[in-house]
Amino acid sequence: MRVVSLAPSATATVAALGGSDRLVGVTAHSRDIDAPVVGGWLNPDFETVADLDPDIVLTSDALQRDVRDDFRDRGFDVHHVEPATLDDVLSSFAEIGDAVGLPDTGIELGAESRERVREIRETAPEDGPVVYCEEWSDPPMAAGNWVPDVVEAAGGRYPFVDAGERSREVEASAVEAADPEHAVVHVCGKGDSVDPDFAGRGWTFDADVHVIDDSLLNQPSPRLLDGLEMLAARIRGD
Repeated sequence: MRVVSLAPSATATVAALGGSDRLVGVTAHSRDIDAPVVGGWLNPDFETVADLDPDIVLTSDALQRDVRDDFRDRGFDVHHVEPATLDDVLSSFAEIGDAVGLPDTGIELGAESRERVREIRETAPEDGPVVYCEEWSDPPMAAGNWVPDVVEAAGGRYPFVDAGERSREVEASAVEAADPEHAVVHVCGKGDSVDPDFAGRGWTFDADVHVIDDSLLNQPSPRLLDGLEMLAARIRGD
């Protein structure tokens, strides 16, 4: 199949399925994939995609609904996923596998990923530390979607956003009142090139600060499992 992926998470998932050779076009935000770039996440180039003659176009997230609809209106076959929780992310691996002609591999990847989550959860402390996860810093936004599930699976507590809800702006007073032991900074689109300055904002809390590559927590792909394992190691100190 000829696949154009307009979402970095879909690109990473196809690669994890062993289908990199099927990717004939990717968004500019996809990493480490040798394929023509077809524009940005929210502003793909329709003519470039049309020239690539894909069998399927992959989109993801509510923010890409308009992109999905525009491509469908132009006659493209589009597979769209909108995972909101960790379970949704794991289920999407089989969906994407089926969409790109790798159904068995998708099922296997989903099962392997659930096993990785189970192994981490089994060793999680019963009353773990409070963890604050910041997806954006100006204004500060506490991460939502699947991140609360990931923190819980890693052995932490996350009193800022419920699993499945969108990330939301957060006040310093709310973070200080929660008294987190760990603050994880994973600013969208910044990789790990962030220098958090909580003191400069006037925030006062005594937390270990961890800056990690944003794709490890923000991206609903198999990279999220790597992020879970890294987070578990950081907050457990092992």
